[in-house]
Amino acid sequence: MAHMAQNQASRKKGKKVTIENFYGGSTQGKEENEEEIQKNSEHASQNGNYQQALEDLKLELIQKMETFWKEKWEKEISCLTDKNAQLEKELEASNRRADKAEKQIQSLMTRIKHLEESEMIKQQESIKQTQTINELEENIKYLTEKVTDLENRGRRENLRIIGLPEKPEVNNKLDFILEEIIKENCPHVLEQGGKIEIERIHRTPSILNPQKTTPRNVIAKFKSFQVKEKILQEAKKKSFRYKGAPIRITHDLAANTLRDRKAWNTIFRKARELGLQPRINYPAKLTIYFQGKVWAFNKIEDFQAFAKKRPELCGKFDIQAQKARET
Repeated sequence: MAHMAQNQASRKKGKKVTIENFYGGSTQGKEENEEEIQKNSEHASQNGNYQQALEDLKLELIQKMETFWKEKWEKEISCLTDKNAQLEKELEASNRRADKAEKQIQSLMTRIKHLEESEMIKQQESIKQTQTINELEENIKYLTEKVTDLENRGRRENLRIIGLPEKPEVNNKLDFILEEIIKENCPHVLEQGGKIEIERIHRTPSILNPQKTTPRNVIAKFKSFQVKEKILQEAKKKSFRYKGAPIRITHDLAANTLRDRKAWNTIFRKARELGLQPRINYPAKLTIYFQGKVWAFNKIEDFQAFAKKRPELCGKFDIQAQKARET
């Protein structure tokens, strides 16, 4: 093998290989071979060191790469762990907020339920109160009408004299003045003896208001309802006078009845202009004569509905327009 290596080395250097130098026949050949062998050994030794260094470098590079990626992944894992912990904290805080919000919602729902129940109770109470109020209003209306009727019945023997002059000589002897009025306007009504039995007679109101220019009314209460009715019927047939001055004699009615009658004034005047022969009957009922029939109305609304359905009367009894024109 040594001889073959020497021969190969000789070929590389271009020397002629002979049997002598191949087998070491000469000393010079031997020396050259030994030098060549030494050089080859050094070269081989250097090649071996290079391979070893390369292996060591690879190993070191691998170790560094492993260390680098290990540290990198450890950082990534640590960062992800921190993020995961932060997310867990946030999730826990969010869950706490959600629980708190749910409790608040439950509390609000409970309060809303209580309020709804309370509102329902209030509505029911309101309905009951409304029903009670309506019943009370109906009762008050009934009782008011009843009281008014009783008051009117208590005044059934009374007459109201309107327009009698406000003078001391008149006020001091109202009973004699009334007899003079009857003698002047309806003498046949006088009873036997030429006197009218009067229970009492007075001015109303009892106190004179100096700011009013019209005289106070006179209320006369008769002992006989029939006599009072005879005088009233005569007063409806013609205008009464006292010493030439016109006066009016009417029913003495309760204040509520007078107010209800007064509400018909505008319609009453217009109906009289149209020739409908209007009358105000007890207690405050309007009657008219229209198309050969007598029509009676207890409320103004009923009369207006009646007039709107009749072309001859439609638009002629607009109370607001008439009041505006009068104003």
